[in-house]
Amino acid sequence: MLYELANLNMSEKKANPVVSYVQESVMELKRATWPTGKQAFKLTLIVLGFCLVAALMIGVVDWILNAGYTQLLDLVRQQ
Repeated sequence: MLYELANLNMSEKKANPVVSYVQESVMELKRATWPTGKQAFKLTLIVLGFCLVAALMIGVVDWILNAGYTQLLDLVRQQ
């Protein structure tokens, strides 16, 4: 089907590439399978959960590195 559309576009005068892109994008979006509202909500909660876990892990690593850096600076200042 896209091949036929491509041939139609080629046979006409040079079609505007922006218009062709938008038309093809709209066709592709119509063919896409979209999740239901319930599925989208569930997947959103999963993503937020992973983000929270990642943020906590990064925070813990940052806290540990900061504590180590502070200890190192205290050792250097004492000398």
